Amino acid sequence: QVQLVESGGGLVQAGGSLRLSCAASGRTFSTYAMGWFRQGPGKERNFVAAISSSGDRTDYLDSVKGRFSISRDVAKNTVYLQMNSLKAEDTAVYYCAARSAYYSPSTVYNGKSNYEYWGQGTQVTVSS
Repeated sequence: QVQLVESGGGLVQAGGSLRLSCAASGRTFSTYAMGWFRQGPGKERNFVAAISSSGDRTDYLDSVKGRFSISRDVAKNTVYLQMNSLKAEDTAVYYCAARSAYYSPSTVYNGKSNYEYWGQGTQVTVSS
């Protein structure tokens, strides 16, 4: 069982930056692939970014490429989402997700159904 706790959300002006953190419980964090998803008002939850359990591969939603960066710190059991040049359309609740990837350390997963564990979400609001 893995528990995920997001933090770092808030209100920021367009063009600003935020860094989201997702702290994971458990001693096997290094074997979990991680992802970030977001859900805007009245919208479905959609993929934003993902990182393999080994940390050597990442994937991004096209609209955030070049602006967002996902990374992980195994020593801290934490995955980060650095968000730069934020736009009003980035406003959403951001969710961290995890799935076991012991046998596929270099695989990234960008589908909601790929993930077993979810955090409670953190609100990001970008004012224009």
